[in-house]
Amino acid sequence: MLKSKTFMKKTRSGGVMKIVREHYLRDDIWCGCELCPECPVQENWVLESCPPLESKLFSTPHYMLPDTNVVLHQIDVLEDPVITNVIITQTVLQEVRSRSAPVYKRIKDLIKSPDRHFYTFTNEHHRETYVEQEQGESANDRNDRAIRMVVKWYNQHIRKGRHNLKVVLVTNDRNNKEKAVGVGLEAYTCEEYIKSLIAHPELVDRLACVSDENSEITSSRNIYPEHLPLSKLQQGIKSGAFLQGTFRANRDNYLEATVWVHGEGNNAKEVLVQGLINLNRAVHEDIVAVQLLPKDQWVAPSSVVLQDEGPAEDEDEEEKENILKNIVNTNLAKPTGKVVGIIKRNWRPYCGMIAKSHIKEATRHLFTPADRQIPRIRIETRQASVLEHQRIIVAIDGWPKNSRYPNGHFVRSLGAAGDKETETEVLLLEHDVPHQPFSQAVLSFLPKMPWKVTEKDMRYRVDLRHLYICSVDPPGCTDIDDALHCRELPNGNLEVGVHIADVSHFIRPGNALDQESAKRGTTVYLCDRRLDMVPDLLSSNLCSLRSDGERFAFSCIWEMNRNAEIIKTKYTKSIIFSKASLTYAEAQMRIDDKSMNDEITVSLRWLNKLAKILKKRRIDKGALTLSSPEVRFHIDSETHDPIDLQTKELKETNSMVEEFMLLANVSVAEKIYEEFSECALLRKHPAPPPSNYDILIKAAASWNVEIHTDTAKALADSLDKAEVPEFPYFNTLIRILATRCMMQAVYFCSGMDTDFHHYGLASPIYTHFTSPIRRYSDIIVHRLLAVAVGADCTYPDLMDKHKQAALCNNLNYRHKMAQYSQRASVAFHTQLFFKSKGIVDEDGYVLFVRKNAISVLIPKFGLEGTVFFEEKDKAARNLKYDEEIPTLTVEGVVFRVFMKVTVKISLDASNIQHQKIRMALVEPKIPGISVPSSVNGKTEPEVKRPKLST
Repeated sequence: MLKSKTFMKKTRSGGVMKIVREHYLRDDIWCGCELCPECPVQENWVLESCPPLESKLFSTPHYMLPDTNVVLHQIDVLEDPVITNVIITQTVLQEVRSRSAPVYKRIKDLIKSPDRHFYTFTNEHHRETYVEQEQGESANDRNDRAIRMVVKWYNQHIRKGRHNLKVVLVTNDRNNKEKAVGVGLEAYTCEEYIKSLIAHPELVDRLACVSDENSEITSSRNIYPEHLPLSKLQQGIKSGAFLQGTFRANRDNYLEATVWVHGEGNNAKEVLVQGLINLNRAVHEDIVAVQLLPKDQWVAPSSVVLQDEGPAEDEDEEEKENILKNIVNTNLAKPTGKVVGIIKRNWRPYCGMIAKSHIKEATRHLFTPADRQIPRIRIETRQASVLEHQRIIVAIDGWPKNSRYPNGHFVRSLGAAGDKETETEVLLLEHDVPHQPFSQAVLSFLPKMPWKVTEKDMRYRVDLRHLYICSVDPPGCTDIDDALHCRELPNGNLEVGVHIADVSHFIRPGNALDQESAKRGTTVYLCDRRLDMVPDLLSSNLCSLRSDGERFAFSCIWEMNRNAEIIKTKYTKSIIFSKASLTYAEAQMRIDDKSMNDEITVSLRWLNKLAKILKKRRIDKGALTLSSPEVRFHIDSETHDPIDLQTKELKETNSMVEEFMLLANVSVAEKIYEEFSECALLRKHPAPPPSNYDILIKAAASWNVEIHTDTAKALADSLDKAEVPEFPYFNTLIRILATRCMMQAVYFCSGMDTDFHHYGLASPIYTHFTSPIRRYSDIIVHRLLAVAVGADCTYPDLMDKHKQAALCNNLNYRHKMAQYSQRASVAFHTQLFFKSKGIVDEDGYVLFVRKNAISVLIPKFGLEGTVFFEEKDKAARNLKYDEEIPTLTVEGVVFRVFMKVTVKISLDASNIQHQKIRMALVEPKIPGISVPSSVNGKTEPEVKRPKLST
């Protein structure tokens, strides 16, 4: 059956165009029910003939049919495995798709899952269920009527088949429910339906708060100002009365935040927001509109730590806000404003723990997120006793103006707090690290085993299997991206080759494997595991340049003279056979052992000599040599707990490999930019603003050392000369502090930027080419290079600078999250280490001086912690802070940056959610503040012989 709709449309030129839209209606669309005699026989039925869910509201088995708002707002309930046999109409699916892409993906995943029995009924093309929009009827009312029509049709259809079943409409729309009941349909609100389910009371906790009216969890008076409507916000932003930006909550002070207002070039700025009223219910990462306060009300960022300790009396809240006002330094005042409206909420599910109410049998409790930048959330649950010591996930539903905290609902439990698997899951979820197993759709694009090299594969490849190529990596490395070789040429020059795994041969553009790799962006290395960007068959086998077989590579081969000057460069796809997979220590041993003169060892010696020349040349140009303490855990092979913790030792061979990787990256960057000036994927490191160096300059000056920061070269030279007699560790400390002053390096598309410079490397152009197994950026660079040398064909997205820029944004985000999750993993394993080792005394150095504390670095463990001199409920100390030097005088004892101290290290597990390493001062001795040394002085952690290193 064909329906057509005709209407007239005015064209740009002023003419009139007749538009005819045809809509086909069918009478052979299947209802999806098992054993339905009315429909054509189908093998893959979806809805069960005996749905298992039982309700107190009716005795017969039933299918559930939710409307659009239920799907949008109660998706957490629908995702619970208990909910099965659900009919999703085409009308609902189309509405959800247009209103929320994340929810649409989640409902589509449910529909694809065969064990959930979610069926999509194409009512818009069914002859008996299609409804036309009536005159004067809104689109929303028409859609509600279409949904009611489907419920009515299903109940009549099922009755014809003599099935003892019914279809129940679940809607939170009062009018829709009343109209459904008015025509004899069974309709219930989501809350009524979920509460009626027999044997599943826990589902009630997952209900989202869809309305705050008459809610007991809010107070009657307004705490916050009303948010302005979006139309007024847009007008205000356009006129300049308001500024639009990203809201970033302060991790250490819940009464303070900044709004990052984006602008072109150097026009980006930050607006400070202080106080509950001015924060006005904004949550970290929300897009907000702020109004600047008059200049005489501008304040300085607070250096006070204020943690939200739960429901407070108004007087307590006012007292804390007064603390902020009393410490204003007018010289440091920044543009200050207030949030007047929310442009876009960027809420996500949050991990954390429930703070059980002290009221007996209470169902409303406060949830404390693991992320200190997120406010506490009120939830309603009857499982508080069970969930009290578990890590759970909670979603925010809304934040009414008369509620101190946002309202939310319980989503699911992750497991016992403190359990290693649970805590790892928390840190992965909190840092948005994709860690689900690869889907079958992704795995289907992997090569079939056993894998063999074919003639077609060799068409664009050079055979380099005869060369003495080797790889040099950390111990236990299985995802080997790179290998090297060096040999003398007949003309007396040297041939140096960097051979990189040819991952782009196996991952073709646009398929599911490519899309998943692009989404993950990078491999994430935690202390006890690795989360691969590509499936294991590629990362640890077919792409890994192991010394046990032939592998495809992308080779960058230079002809150099003995002064490491490049004479000629060649890029080619190749096939290699690595002759050795060495660790840094093994390679170093070969170089140092004069009795060894085999081809691999001779190659390594040449590479090492050339690397030293290349490094000196880089440093002479102004490249920075910075420092950052990295730690390595020895993991017990049975318990998988850390049994030893030490800083990583770097050898000459580490630098050797690094130099040739840098050289390859620079060479490839020049090549792809030369060929594709508009769409080359490059990496830049912006120069830090001068203010970033303030702490470095002041710290050095306190030791009578001068640091120049006008250029990277000036900084590098200053760092080289920064020495203090009888204090050999000073230079390392000053380099660690310099690292903290740096900006983040980022990926960008050459056609979307003009500043290509890499500040840290003092290189005018740079990219990432050398690690395609663990970085998606390198795969794109490989594809660009392959097109440039005629080894592969291009595709539209590769040449689209806007799509490349969007890809770069995702890669930058994924790399940042990977770094944060790695740090969180180190912090958690450090806690496990000190939990088993108990209390230890160690020497450390002051890295930062605060108003009431010092930050201390422990070189032995690469550990950083804080020693506080002011504690709650203890007498006030005599503290004097000098910001200019900077120093902190405590009871007459002066602390300055890089000063040596001795601290007692222990694990503070009093707050199970936020366990932390606590440091207490041992030396210098300050009466009433310093703690006694351990019984035997400094205690070395007991070291068990490691069984496994990671």
